[in-house]
Amino acid sequence: MNKAAKQTLEDNLVQLQGNMLNFALKLTSDMEDAQDLTQETTLKALNNIDKYYNNVNFKGWVFTIMHNLFVNNYRRAIRNQTIVDQTENLYHLNLPQDSGLDTPEGSFAYSEITKVLNGFSEEYKVPFSLHVSGYKYEEIAEKLSLPLGTVKSRIFFARKRLQEILKDYR
Repeated sequence: MNKAAKQTLEDNLVQLQGNMLNFALKLTSDMEDAQDLTQETTLKALNNIDKYYNNVNFKGWVFTIMHNLFVNNYRRAIRNQTIVDQTENLYHLNLPQDSGLDTPEGSFAYSEITKVLNGFSEEYKVPFSLHVSGYKYEEIAEKLSLPLGTVKSRIFFARKRLQEILKDYR
């Protein structure tokens, strides 16, 4: 690859920084992590620019590098968080897990939240309860025959209202 072509690709990479940051933000959902991923992708692309073929979509090539870096970083983080119990008889694995509801404070907090939530109108209580139960926004919208935006806003307002009511509770 000649020097002019390499310079053109480097210029294209600089122009893509905004798009790269947006894509990284979609992947990571955190601005600091997105900036790190964008920087890591830029360095990787610059180090491998001589491997780029002119007939390949440059933006797609860069975004593929970013996606692969994100997946590899995610897998590495999961691997580092995995705890392997090597004790005899799997002692640590068999320890009871603390849900927080077994303590008096935990069950009191749960009952307070439930009492406040039961005071909400059905239009806010039902979507919020489904969301807390693990349903995705799209599933809730389909189940309740509501537009996706309506479901999201009702859940948002229910959460905000709960925070307001329980702000002094600790």
